[in-house]
Amino acid sequence: MLTIVTAGSRGDVQPYVALGLGLRRAGHQVRVATHENFRAFVTGHGLDFVPVRGDPQAILRGAAADAWLASGRHRNMLRFVGEMRRVAKPLVEQMLADFWHACQGADAVLFSVVGLAAWQVAERLGVPRAAAFLQPLTRTRAFPTAGLPAALPLGRFGAAFNWATHVVAEQLMWQPVRGRVNRWRSTTLGLAPLPIAGPLRVMERQRVPILYGFSPSVLPKPADWGDWVDVTGYWFLPPPATWHPPADLEAFIAAGSPPVYVGFGSMTPTNAARLTATALEALERAGQRGVLLRGWGALGEGDLPAWALAVDDVPHEWLFPRMAAVVHHGGAGTTGAGLRAGVPSVLTPLGFDQPFWGRRVAALGVGPEPVSRRTLTVERLAAAIERAVTDEAMRERAARLGERIRGEDGVARAVDAVERHVGDHGSAAA
Repeated sequence: MLTIVTAGSRGDVQPYVALGLGLRRAGHQVRVATHENFRAFVTGHGLDFVPVRGDPQAILRGAAADAWLASGRHRNMLRFVGEMRRVAKPLVEQMLADFWHACQGADAVLFSVVGLAAWQVAERLGVPRAAAFLQPLTRTRAFPTAGLPAALPLGRFGAAFNWATHVVAEQLMWQPVRGRVNRWRSTTLGLAPLPIAGPLRVMERQRVPILYGFSPSVLPKPADWGDWVDVTGYWFLPPPATWHPPADLEAFIAAGSPPVYVGFGSMTPTNAARLTATALEALERAGQRGVLLRGWGALGEGDLPAWALAVDDVPHEWLFPRMAAVVHHGGAGTTGAGLRAGVPSVLTPLGFDQPFWGRRVAALGVGPEPVSRRTLTVERLAAAIERAVTDEAMRERAARLGERIRGEDGVARAVDAVERHVGDHGSAAA
């Protein structure tokens, strides 16, 4: 049995379901450990499920999170981080206990960034383990950490600065939970505490295998990453064979020129009236029709003009290639889907790794400079959309990049890497 441990929003779970399906096709028994609200999603794809406590949707609907999602302001982000720390105190201990339970009987363990503690469970159980990350977290001199604030552009301060940002980011992740994790290691796992440097540094010293689920055409593997690190390509989940697009969406797309997609997924505030108004006015100024994804908030609610349509859950693989451009928050999975579609991307990052992908899209020339949520205005968004749909050189670069990504099979390469690193552990025949 191969156990995949992940947590977070839909974008933090879906790629691992795709990876799990690839592993199952290769003959492995797979179970996914994640939040209860994803049980039907996981089991609906034929994978086993183990619950992990915590409700990311409820956290993002809290007052502090909602204020940050609505404004993008740093002071509201600090409030949200403070609230997260308060909520996370009991949640961390619950999730650590759940990770221990989820990995029992596993022959091998894969884990996401949020499921990082599962690496330590695998260590205690004496089974092979590998990291499966969507964001670049391995130290490198080639580029700064994915968590670098949007105000600092990629590559401006040189290799030493880039390396230092990774060290700082590791400490910001590790120190707030260090005491709890080390107590858990001692009382539950019977292991020695991790050092001040933290788990990522220990993993590097131990050469724990790392699979990165993004395209080498988007972010090539740096020369200073070891041979235990694989950049496999994106882990895309195709729509179910029984899925069909809603009739009103098909009719809307066919009724005119390709529209522009606007969606923020889990990064949508619950009261999204202002964000909806900004998006609609920007689309109108740019002379574009729009498809708005409601997401976890209420984007596109209310009466819409005839040239706009609000939709619920529509697979990006089907929708994005039919768009003139895609406007989104810059989550790793959505960014990959937009680039795979071969149309320009307009990113409106809020935080976490989103500014990193926004800068990367601009550096590749397949989208304009990102417009942060904090500085988002009708004028800026309209200008970015207009450039995305009229800049022929940008559109050609986006089309070529999309073709390269579509030619990759990130899931197959990840499965090969897993089998290379963990052997036949977790296979039905093992």
